[in-house]
Amino acid sequence: GGLVYTVATANITSTSITEQTASTLEYLGKHLSDAGSDKSCLIQATVYLKDMKMKEDMDKVWCDWIGPKENWPQRACVGADLAGTDLIEIVVTAAVKE
Repeated sequence: GGLVYTVATANITSTSITEQTASTLEYLGKHLSDAGSDKSCLIQATVYLKDMKMKEDMDKVWCDWIGPKENWPQRACVGADLAGTDLIEIVVTAAVKE
């Protein structure tokens, strides 16, 4: 139906939220590309954080990655009990590029 649904987590065990966020966004970008989309086509994102105190540091990486304000999707950040060493998980919906 012209939409992409995907999720990504960091594929590293770093204790740094900035490193885990960068890794997660790298995988997210690959998932989107593989499905015929990219970050400019994001419609909605939900960011799950192991500790909401990490939000400010995560936001810096997110904002650099997402680019200009016109690319920003609707986004929510939620505190969650993530598995293992994961500090972040991102779930998105995007449009397929035309």
